[in-house]
Amino acid sequence: MSDVRHVLVLPDREAAEEAAEALGQRFGIDEEPRLVRDALAGEDDAEDAQWLLVLRDEHERLDPAELDEFAGEWDGWREEP
Repeated sequence: MSDVRHVLVLPDREAAEEAAEALGQRFGIDEEPRLVRDALAGEDDAEDAQWLLVLRDEHERLDPAELDEFAGEWDGWREEP
């Protein structure tokens, strides 16, 4: 098994939570993705934060292009490793 991870960058917490819920339905992911707040450099305001969804993909089942398209539905993107 490999330790492949995908990181989806989303504009806010609400989008990240909605996307996390939809991931299981769309891609059949059993493991809950990890939500991480990513404050922008120099910003103290919680509104100026992106949210990351970190997905483990040990069996490399997830297509990066499909994940990028999925994140785009919430104005986000998949971060390249």
